[in-house]
Amino acid sequence: MNHLQTADYIVFFVYFIAISSYGYYIYHKKKSSDMSSKDFFLAEGSLTWWAIGASLIASNISAEHFIGMSGSGFALGLAIASYEWMSAATLILVAVFIIPVYLKNRIFTMPQFLSKRYNDKVSTIMAVFWLLVYVFVNLTSIIYLGALAISSISSLSFEWCIVGLSIFSMVVTLGGMKVIGYTDVVQVLVLIFGGLITTYLALSLLSQEYGFGKDIFKGLSVLRNEAPEHFHMIFDSSNKYYKELPGFSVIIGGMLINNLAYWGCNQYIVQRALGADLNTARKGILFAAFLKLLVPVIAVLPGIVMYVLHNKGLFQAEMSEAGVIKPDHAYPTLMNLLPPGLKGIAFAALTAAIVASLAGKANSISTIFSLDIYKKYFNKDASDRKLVRVGRWAVVISMVIAAIVTPSLRSLDQAYQFIQEYVGFISPGVLAIFLLGFYWKRTTAAAAMTGALVTIPLSTVLKFLPVWTNGAFPDYPFLDRMAIDFVVIVILMVVISLSKPQKLASDQDIVVDTSMFRISTGFALGSILIMGILTALYTVFW
Repeated sequence: MNHLQTADYIVFFVYFIAISSYGYYIYHKKKSSDMSSKDFFLAEGSLTWWAIGASLIASNISAEHFIGMSGSGFALGLAIASYEWMSAATLILVAVFIIPVYLKNRIFTMPQFLSKRYNDKVSTIMAVFWLLVYVFVNLTSIIYLGALAISSISSLSFEWCIVGLSIFSMVVTLGGMKVIGYTDVVQVLVLIFGGLITTYLALSLLSQEYGFGKDIFKGLSVLRNEAPEHFHMIFDSSNKYYKELPGFSVIIGGMLINNLAYWGCNQYIVQRALGADLNTARKGILFAAFLKLLVPVIAVLPGIVMYVLHNKGLFQAEMSEAGVIKPDHAYPTLMNLLPPGLKGIAFAALTAAIVASLAGKANSISTIFSLDIYKKYFNKDASDRKLVRVGRWAVVISMVIAAIVTPSLRSLDQAYQFIQEYVGFISPGVLAIFLLGFYWKRTTAAAAMTGALVTIPLSTVLKFLPVWTNGAFPDYPFLDRMAIDFVVIVILMVVISLSKPQKLASDQDIVVDTSMFRISTGFALGSILIMGILTALYTVFW
């Protein structure tokens, strides 16, 4: 039944009260008499490693995973898990080689780094790019998928779900980074526990349908037998989904560029670690990497289960809209099969993921707008209290804009792929600008400006040139386009930097202390364990 029972509402109400009360407690326990802007935006130095790790995952996992990734699991299988499993490896690289640079140079926002290393023009252009992407791609897609899921399993309309999610997220965000960081610990516990329950019941249902009782291991065996094509991590060019996940690009090509840009140069991700010391930040990032290994279990497997059940003739109407199969309906359909109470837990898990992710992104929008736009161009002498107030207004306005735009996404098939592709329009340029800015002192502001201005037009040309030329130009998969973009932009930046050399001013120098790249024994062992697990997974599911 597509509505919640009394037991479900009770479970959800307990979750809502618990998270709100805990957030209120943290806000009053941790706040100072006059909250500083860095305290509000960064929770300066107050987040523990487990809070950093949980907050990283809570900000990352959202409806795009539960709904979008399950949809992609339904359509193309376990291969979509590369986004998660390769992220675990990327997080290790970020912890070792990127976070130390930020902390050494006391960088608090991504535009601040660009302003310090290059100039205000580069910083402002990228700040505007980030704000547009965060509002019109990230916030809108998360609200859309969340509203789609909640309206599918409850009696609430799609429009009221948009309103409710937006308001709940605003309330959490307005408490500042400390409230977000610590409530994210609870959110992550809820979403992982609820997600694992949903996966367990999905496999139990599948096992029952094939006459094996509620044995989830038999359910896994059925999945492998009934959908063997859904258990390949590396696609060859003959696979119909090769354009979404092109072969080895998911390991060493565009996927690496996508992940490094996301985890290393992304305000709402890096922000969690910027207020901590290096050791605490690294522990938190390693904890997040371990949690990343779990995500495909709670997000991808349910989609593959629904694929097998759908092929068996079940849920034909639920998985279709106007006669067209909609993969993104997989997770909501599965949630509707849960018994009262457990459905409430799954509902709370989904809401936790949505709200935590929206809050993280909204906080980063407010951080960039307040510190890198408002303070720099509108009120250079703004007090901390004024910046916090402006930041809160930025949260409200950005959430309202996203809520208004959200209904226009209803025509999407696989929203997860939409998010990855269009965020990928700026990722290659961002990564090139940051990496060269970190590690090559000869990189000039003119080169960085070129990289910033070229990245979107180049991505657009590579995407649409095959259409404009009637197929005369190769139609590259979007991950391969990202790799091409990155290489072209790096070459352009190097050529421009060498053709018009520019000596860095003393205040532009980014200090890279290689001694900070040394890692502890515990971090090394944890990293080896993660890489061993990844090697085993890709070997088994080649």
